[in-house]
Amino acid sequence: MTRVGIVLLLLLAALTAAAATARISLYWLFAALPLMFLALLGAWDLAQRRHSVLRNYPVLGHARFLMERIRPELQQYFIERNYDGRPFDRDVRSIVYERAKGTAAEEPYGTERDVYRPGYEFLVPSMAPREAPQTPPRVRIGGPDCTRPYDMALLNVSAMSFGSLSANAILSLNGGAAAGGFAHDTGEGGLSAYHLRPGGDLVWEIGTGYFGCRTPDGDFDPGEFADKAAHDHVKCVSLKLSQGAKPGIGGVLPGAKVNAEIAEVRDVPRGRTVVSPPYHRVFSTPRELVRFLARMRELSGGKPTGFKLCVGSRRQFLAVCKAMLEEGTTPDFIVVDGGEGGTGAAPLEFADHVGTPLTEGLLTVHNALVGTGLRDRIKIGASGKIATGTDLVKRMVQGADYGNAARAMMFAVGCIQAQRCHTNTCPTGVTTQDPRRARALDVRDKTPRVQRFQEATVASALQLMASMGVTDPAELRPHMLRRRIDPWTERSYADLYEWLEPGRLLAEPPRSWAADWQAADPDRFTV
Repeated sequence: MTRVGIVLLLLLAALTAAAATARISLYWLFAALPLMFLALLGAWDLAQRRHSVLRNYPVLGHARFLMERIRPELQQYFIERNYDGRPFDRDVRSIVYERAKGTAAEEPYGTERDVYRPGYEFLVPSMAPREAPQTPPRVRIGGPDCTRPYDMALLNVSAMSFGSLSANAILSLNGGAAAGGFAHDTGEGGLSAYHLRPGGDLVWEIGTGYFGCRTPDGDFDPGEFADKAAHDHVKCVSLKLSQGAKPGIGGVLPGAKVNAEIAEVRDVPRGRTVVSPPYHRVFSTPRELVRFLARMRELSGGKPTGFKLCVGSRRQFLAVCKAMLEEGTTPDFIVVDGGEGGTGAAPLEFADHVGTPLTEGLLTVHNALVGTGLRDRIKIGASGKIATGTDLVKRMVQGADYGNAARAMMFAVGCIQAQRCHTNTCPTGVTTQDPRRARALDVRDKTPRVQRFQEATVASALQLMASMGVTDPAELRPHMLRRRIDPWTERSYADLYEWLEPGRLLAEPPRSWAADWQAADPDRFTV
């Protein structure tokens, strides 16, 4: 109970006692209540030793704490401009809400953005635009070792676990995926009934905790994995190496949140704190990683298998590429998560300063696979602040084959960016296990919003590509995206970044890649 609450209780008790013993009129007692309350609160403030502000400014000092508590709301609703909010500005949030609701998403009177600001990016329109295709293209996921390929949509639901998200949020997301024909990544929290009930296509993600397919001591359980991966709704399986919000560290789920339902889904004891280690037990070298991915594909019955990572060392990723070449097997897909990713709660230092942003991460993975001659066997997914058609087209220009969205999908089911995801007090019922709060999210209303948002965003991406003179993502080229360097200069991605030719690393690595390629060791994660 707060200090103010305790003071109120003491005051009410004192008033009741005074009225009973001295027979003083309750009217006068309650009329004096505010003054007595302030006097008692001031005395408490002077006596306490925790807050210096309250000792120096009793009573008045509480205004400081009140303003601090409501500062995010004041900032979001009254101070920030339409285009400078973080992590997502109001313009982006509004377009997601409008598309989810099926309302108009056009804006009058031109852009509010400064198009001469360094860093501003724009797509290059064609003098001969095309008509956008009526049926969105799909991406075939499945290399030569895959016997059950899957056709992925251009935009899908990114990894978010049951436990982090409420049951109603998961039901809405998967129901939208089922209605719209796109995929839903389960996140590393296990394969729950809420993922399976609506019937949407699933990418089952396995993290370092092996939730849903773990032994009692926390190791990988191949039998349980094979049983669950055989489910018809599971279309792909994915191994999470790291995530953009907190690359290089694991997670902790407090015991108080591990109720019977979550314990069953994750194969963990009820009421006991669960720790996800930062590293995997099933491999310790690039070669062992590649072999384990092949084993996952075999256990899943030949379904597409891949991994997700937030890119760090280029040398380490090249070591994985060397291991693929030497082992003669590859994953079917790789999901690149940007350092700007954010659905997982993380220490500020990790969220702000660890991990490669999505642009550079995509370029690293794409060029490494091209340079080793492996790109045609592996599809690349992009995950990191994809919320609009422009975001999707940019990522495909940078090397992705398809995109995944997490926070934008949360907006579609009602998230208002309150940024209380880790407190269990989400005001819209999206990221909470509190039944009272979660019931506010109506599945029947939110499910079609997810489907509408995905459909409208993909349609926007296709319309943008058509204006650039292309009708298929495979036709996008680096020169079609430009970035302003300073108020007088802008350059295309073809000029800003190095793009390797197929097999270049195997023949004669360019000077900028030679040292990393030479040092990459398929039997060691060299720092």
